[in-house]
Amino acid sequence: MLGNFPSGVAVIAARDEEGPAGFACQSFSSLSLDPPLVLFLVGRASASWPRIARAGAFCATVLGGEQGGLCRAFAVSGADKFAGVAHTPAPVTGSPLLAGGTAWADCVIRAVHTGGDHLIVVGRIEALGTTGDGEPLVFHRGRFRELRAPEGPGSGSARAG
Repeated sequence: MLGNFPSGVAVIAARDEEGPAGFACQSFSSLSLDPPLVLFLVGRASASWPRIARAGAFCATVLGGEQGGLCRAFAVSGADKFAGVAHTPAPVTGSPLLAGGTAWADCVIRAVHTGGDHLIVVGRIEALGTTGDGEPLVFHRGRFRELRAPEGPGSGSARAG
């Protein structure tokens, strides 16, 4: 059932004493506007999470439609995920902000809750931005998809029935 629910993809990244660490994430979401909070889920067995937790901060880069390969590189464990990946320090935390994404949020970790075999991580947004007009990377039924605008009469509007 959940494979039928399309999701955007972000890379959650931080910098600790060993350098940059990060992972691909399909569960990045807005939580609150006041205060400005986001959340993501991470597997309790994640090799990247302990480093991000120690850093106490992260930057979430929402990946662009052409970044499927980058997403797959950040989905593996044990590799140097940042090899050849262009990134700059996020403005407040210095966490890696990846090039080519459609949006980003520079955050400090506010809370971590247990949720079964995952952790629910809440971050407070310290800075955010968009980086262009490109389409986001969308994952649905095990594949990356493109967003398409509806065509025909009534496209672009919704009616309640």
